[in-house]
Amino acid sequence: MWSKRQTVDYALQRRHALERLRSRVRTLRREDLCDADPMLIRAALHHGELSSVRCPVGNCGRLVTLNYTFGEQLGQYSGRIKSVHELEEMENEVGEFRVCVVEVCTECGWNHMITSYLLGDGVKRRPPRRQRTVEDIYG
Repeated sequence: MWSKRQTVDYALQRRHALERLRSRVRTLRREDLCDADPMLIRAALHHGELSSVRCPVGNCGRLVTLNYTFGEQLGQYSGRIKSVHELEEMENEVGEFRVCVVEVCTECGWNHMITSYLLGDGVKRRPPRRQRTVEDIYG
């Protein structure tokens, strides 16, 4: 992705949380870290991309990554999950939007934001025209 900028890496926070879990003092319990919302786990199962990283909390399996997109220029489509391929297409079509990458273990519930960054070509655009959704029709 050629327009990736303002990257924030959350690796230190992730490492700190895992060290607190594994420390002898045990200031955190496993239940405190493995607290993924059921909707997040469902999103990971159906829309996530399998990562090569294994779950750091237990021997559960591989982690799944989700790319959430946020931005004023996305309009009603802000907050949606996109694949890496879709992000590459969007960076030429949208002026600026933020991507938050979250890792999730669908078995134990571990979840943590890995990184966030801005994408887009920098050209200010109006958000797309709002379209009616199922929520609008059925309340």
